[in-house]
Amino acid sequence: MQMAIRFLLRAFALVAIATLSAEAGAQEIVLVPNRVIYPGETIDQAALKEVTLRAGRIVPTGAAVHVAELDGKVTKRTLLPGRYIPAAALRQAWVVEQGAAVLMTFIAGGLTISATGVTLQPGAAGDIVRVRNIDSGKILSGVVMADGSIRVGAS
Repeated sequence: MQMAIRFLLRAFALVAIATLSAEAGAQEIVLVPNRVIYPGETIDQAALKEVTLRAGRIVPTGAAVHVAELDGKVTKRTLLPGRYIPAAALRQAWVVEQGAAVLMTFIAGGLTISATGVTLQPGAAGDIVRVRNIDSGKILSGVVMADGSIRVGAS
């Protein structure tokens, strides 16, 4: 019995040592700009390069490191080459621009009302934006849909 316990303790110790040495040797790969990326520019993979961090270095909290976090995003501020990309410096691409003519729809049960409106602010899919009805001049709020239309609700 004691022999089995000693064997298990040694096995656990070896596993722990192997795990610690693997973690110490593991290096993280991050994506950084390889050129200046200006505000309003859409990030593409050609503007990024992979960098392997030296041992002991960690990525700052809030830095975007995966392609999925960066692909198709638009920058809010200038990103410099070789620097981490803060997630707060990125936004979704606008689906509707300010001043664009859009289709507004109101749906309640079987009732559907459509009208043309002009957006008063830009918005990405899922954003709530203000839109002015061209016919009545009334300003409404609605959700930007992926197809560029605005779904308005009862107010």
